[in-house]
Amino acid sequence: MSSDTPPVAKKVPAERTHHGDTVIDEYAWLADKDDPDTVAYLEAENAFTQARTEHLKPLQETLFQEIKGRTQETDLSVPTRKGGWWYYSRTEEGKQYGIQCRLAATGDTPPVLKPGEPLEGEQILLDGNELAGDSPFFAMGTSAVSPDGGTLAYSTDFSGNERFTLRFRSLATGEVLDDQIPDIFYGGAWSADGSAFFYTTVDEAWRPYRVHRHIIGTPAEQDVLVYEEPDERFWVGIGLTRSERYLVLGASSKITSEVRVLDAEYPTGEFAVVRPRHTGVEYSIDHAGDRFLILHNEGAENFELAEAPIDDPSKWTPLIRHRDDTRLLDVDAFSDHTVVHFRRDGLTGIRVLPAEGEPYEISFPETLYTAEPAGNPEFHTTRLRVAYASFVTPPSVYDYDLVGHELILLKRRPVLGGYDPDDYEQFREWATAADGTKVPISIIARKGAERPAPTVLYGYGSYETSIDPSFSVARLSLLDRGMVFAVAHVRGGGEMGRRWYEEGKLTRKKNTFTDFVDAARHMRESGWSSEIVARGGSAGGLLMGAVANLAPEVFAGVVAEVPFVDALNTILDPTLPLTVIEWDEWGDPLHNPDVYAYMKSYTPYENIDDRTYPPILAITSLNDTRVLYHEPAKWIARLRATATGGPFLLKTEMGAGHGGRSGRYDAWREEAFTLSWILERAGKTDGTGESK
Repeated sequence: MSSDTPPVAKKVPAERTHHGDTVIDEYAWLADKDDPDTVAYLEAENAFTQARTEHLKPLQETLFQEIKGRTQETDLSVPTRKGGWWYYSRTEEGKQYGIQCRLAATGDTPPVLKPGEPLEGEQILLDGNELAGDSPFFAMGTSAVSPDGGTLAYSTDFSGNERFTLRFRSLATGEVLDDQIPDIFYGGAWSADGSAFFYTTVDEAWRPYRVHRHIIGTPAEQDVLVYEEPDERFWVGIGLTRSERYLVLGASSKITSEVRVLDAEYPTGEFAVVRPRHTGVEYSIDHAGDRFLILHNEGAENFELAEAPIDDPSKWTPLIRHRDDTRLLDVDAFSDHTVVHFRRDGLTGIRVLPAEGEPYEISFPETLYTAEPAGNPEFHTTRLRVAYASFVTPPSVYDYDLVGHELILLKRRPVLGGYDPDDYEQFREWATAADGTKVPISIIARKGAERPAPTVLYGYGSYETSIDPSFSVARLSLLDRGMVFAVAHVRGGGEMGRRWYEEGKLTRKKNTFTDFVDAARHMRESGWSSEIVARGGSAGGLLMGAVANLAPEVFAGVVAEVPFVDALNTILDPTLPLTVIEWDEWGDPLHNPDVYAYMKSYTPYENIDDRTYPPILAITSLNDTRVLYHEPAKWIARLRATATGGPFLLKTEMGAGHGGRSGRYDAWREEAFTLSWILERAGKTDGTGESK
C-alpha cells in the first residue's frame, strides 16, 4: 500500500448485546496492542499522515524555530524556601529536561539567580537529562525531600504508562540507596522523621487503591500495606500537611470522599477517620495548631470552610459559609493565617483570613487572568507565593507580603523576540445556549487583526475542570498570522461553579456539546470568526468527536488529542482502566438501560454517519493508560469507511503516554506539527504549505 493511499482497516465483526441492544463493532480487534496487525495498521496510518502533511514540513520547521526562538532555553524557577534551603529548578539550552537544585538559606529573601550561572554552593538534587539517558521517553512521578532535608524520594517512568519506579538518594553523600520499589503511582509522603515513606499502587484497572509504608533501608518485600480501598469507585492518595504534623490519607470517588489522619511522628500507628464517608459529601482537610480546617460540600453546593478540633475532627463549625456565586476550591493553612482559593464570575481569586484582623481578597490588575497559591511549603511565613498568568501576561511569580499587603513580582517568564503584551487584546464574550444559558467565551487576538478572522476554538467541559486564561508561546505563531484564539467555557467544566459542572455531566452531558456549537456560532454571528478549527484533548476529545457529529458544517477542521471518542464501549467495560471510577461522571451504562441509551445517543464512535465531515486530525499515544490508543484508531477507521469529507488523519506516538512526547524540544516539534495543520485548515497557508 502506498503511503499516499488511506489505510483501510479490516473489518472483523464483534457482537455485543446490552439491555436488548445488539451492536456490531467491526474494529474492536484494534484493542489488541500485541497483535502485529494492530501495530502494522497504526504504522500505516502514521505513514499516511506523514505523506498528507509532507508539504507542511517547511512550515513546521518555521513554527518550531519560532517557539524555540521565543523561549529562553537556559532559565530557572524562583527559589522556594523550605526549612534551611532554597529549592529551585533550571533548564539549559539544548537539554530536554529540567535540573532540580537547592541552595542553603541565609534569610527570607530569595537569592538572586542568573540563568546559566549556578551559584556557589548549589546542590543538584536530580538532573532529568542524566536520568533519562538515551530513553525516548522520560517522566517523573514524585520528587520529595524528607522533612529533615536529608533524603530525596523520586520515581521515574521510561515508557509513558505511568507506572513508576521509586528510589531514594542521600543528599548528604549523593548516593542512591539500595531501596527500589517498582510499579508505584504518582506522589507519596514522608513521615516527620524521614524514616518512612508512604506510597500508592494501582490495581489492574489502573485505580490507585493501596497505600504502603516503606522503612528506609529495608527490602521492599517487607513494606507494610497500610490501607486498601475495596470500593472500585474510589481511589486513594497520601500526603503530609504543611505543618508536617499529620499524614493525610484520602479516599475519593467523583462525588464522595473520606479522610484518615495519622500523627506523622508515629508512622507505624493507625490512621483515624476524620468523618466516615457519606454519598455525595466531599471534603478535604489541612492542619493549623489545635484544629483542622475542613473544606466540604455538605449542604453547600459550592463548598464552605469549617474548622474542627483535633480531638473531635468530625465536629465541623463554619468559618466561611456557602455562597451561590463563589466556589471554594482549596484551603491552605499557615501558622498565622489561612488562605482560600476560590472562583467567582468565571475567574479565580485568593482570600486571606489572618489569625487577627479582618479577612480580605487580593486584587489583580487584568480583567481575565488566573491566580492561585503556589509553592508555599513553609508553615511559618509572612509571605504567600502566588502564580499568575493571563492570555497576554506570561507566567508570573509573586510574593504577597501578608504584613504590608503588597504584591511583589519576583519573576515573569521571559518571551524573547521582542514580545510586547500591548500588541494583544483579550476579551470576554457570552454566547446564548439553546436553553437560554449564557456561556462565557474567552478570546485573545492581536491588536488590529482583521475580523472576521480564522479562529481556533478550544473546549474541554468535564470533571469540573476549568480552562482558565493562560499564556502560550506557541499560540503567538497563530495570533501573529492573524488568527484568533478562543476558549468556550462549556458546561461540564467548573468555570461558573459546581452547578455549571452538574449541568454538563451524566444525563445532562449533551449540554457540553451544544454549548460548544452555540459558542462557535456566536463567534461567527458576532463578527469574530470566519473559519473555525475546533481543538480539544482527552475528555475534550470526546467533545470534538461529538460536535463533529452534531454540526460538522460549522467547523473547518477538528483537532482531537488523545480523544475519548469510544466512550460507550469503554464505560461498559469495568476491566478497563478507570471505568468504574468514571461511572459517577458519565453514568453506568452496564447496569442502567437509560444511561446506556443516553450515552449511545452521543458517543462519537457510535454516531458517525454518511454526512460530510470536516478534516480531522486525531493524535494519540500507544502507551496511554487513560484514553487507550484504540479509541481514536477505531474512530478514524469508521470515519473513513462511513463518512465523506475529511481527510481523516491519525498520528500515534509509538513510545509515549497520555501527555505525548516528554522532552521539551520533542513537544515543541509536535505542537509545530499540529499548528501547521491548523493554519492550513484556516486558509493561512499557500499551495506549498508555507504561511501566507
